[in-house]
Amino acid sequence: MPHTLRTSPPSPAAKPLGRLFRARSHVVSNRAEPAGVIGPNAVIQLVEAISAAGMANVLAPVFTAAGQPTWLSEPPARMTDERPVGMLHRLLRAALPPDQAECLLEDAGRRTADYLLAHRIPPLAQMLLRHVPPRLAATLLVQAIRRHAWTFTGSGVFQAQAGRVTVLTLTGNPLCTGESAGRPVCVWHAAVFRRLFTVLVAPAVRVAETQCQAAGGRCCQFMIDLP
Repeated sequence: MPHTLRTSPPSPAAKPLGRLFRARSHVVSNRAEPAGVIGPNAVIQLVEAISAAGMANVLAPVFTAAGQPTWLSEPPARMTDERPVGMLHRLLRAALPPDQAECLLEDAGRRTADYLLAHRIPPLAQMLLRHVPPRLAATLLVQAIRRHAWTFTGSGVFQAQAGRVTVLTLTGNPLCTGESAGRPVCVWHAAVFRRLFTVLVAPAVRVAETQCQAAGGRCCQFMIDLP
């Protein structure tokens, strides 16, 4: 069953954290986008990671096979159909040795989190998160992630439970739908969560994907263990 976060009323210092992420006028509005679309950073930051690794030419056929050959030079700037984005991630994992694919996706996830830190989470909110106890910081960050989960879940369902061990669950993850693997593959998601919690909650936080639909799990589940 979905977990509902119950927290005590925030302290006066924590109140500015109520709207943790800034909205982008042409992407985020007061209503959620229709199901089946995903934020462009799942592509933009992957392209950045590929370019930084000098692999654009090598991986150009992957973008063509995903039906989006122009994304290497012109990635989407708005919420976009989850299907070609998911196919791109799946084909990239299939085209490269597992360790190499994981390095690219982890870099893309870190870059996505860094984009959020630079452009979407106000500096005051970041400062306050770093100065409240880790349990409270984790709870506030999870609340913000839940409010904006529609930007990365697409047609999937996101659930969360905050605590010393925070559990984030994505059922119907569009970035691994239809994939079959021997181990969890959602490196991009894990890297985004790891970077955000490391910077905003606790430097020694540990993040692991403990279930993955591609590996036979009922969902993609991420355990975030606070020190």
